[in-house]
Amino acid sequence: MLSTPQNTPHHVAIIMDGNGRWAQNAGYDRIYGHQHALTAVHDAIECAGEQGIQFLTLYAFSTENWNRPQEEVNMLMSLFVQTIHQQLDEMHAKNVRLLLTGRIQDLPADCQEVMQDAIRKTADNTGLTVILALSYSGRAELTDCVKALAEKVSKGRITVEQISADTIQQHLYQPDVPDPDILIRTGGDLRVSNFLLWQIAYTELFFLPVLWPDFRKHHLLEVLQAYQNRERRFGKTSAQISQS
Repeated sequence: MLSTPQNTPHHVAIIMDGNGRWAQNAGYDRIYGHQHALTAVHDAIECAGEQGIQFLTLYAFSTENWNRPQEEVNMLMSLFVQTIHQQLDEMHAKNVRLLLTGRIQDLPADCQEVMQDAIRKTADNTGLTVILALSYSGRAELTDCVKALAEKVSKGRITVEQISADTIQQHLYQPDVPDPDILIRTGGDLRVSNFLLWQIAYTELFFLPVLWPDFRKHHLLEVLQAYQNRERRFGKTSAQISQS
């Protein structure tokens, strides 16, 4: 466990980047990289659970990823289904709860069915909650939120004056999930790639050079240790934080 458990983050989000480059560096096509990323996923989930983290969000497939070659998209959808089939019993035994975020209705029917079944089976688990971001983008989430609020205003269910930051939060895909304390991006790129744009307003960002298939528990532990040395002020001064 961390040396100062009182500073353990509640929510860690990860942009799992680098599968394609990892495969190409090894002389294979991109699909090979996706297939060999599951050990990293397993390590991240296991380590998060061991460290007492409550929520782990994994950016698995963005709305923009639908524009990739059809063969790669089809393989990824099959891999999601296969992974859930293979890992569900272990996740359930470890008290892990599964949730989804994104435009889930865009996924193939068989993928939706498998995911929803896993959500139902793990709904009562009280340990780590793993959230898979599938067909997700921050802009799409905010667009859907605005549409939902506009419809309520047009029907007289709420007024414009009643719209606040809390109201927006209530209309996000997962309104009951706290904002991430930590966002990790592997692969070396320094951008957030349309991920959780509303939620990461005060999130601590960590950009790692390691490609996702090489990510292991020690990488997450190093981030958690570094996080404990950061001061999160949320707009206040250091003096105010020290007095609270």
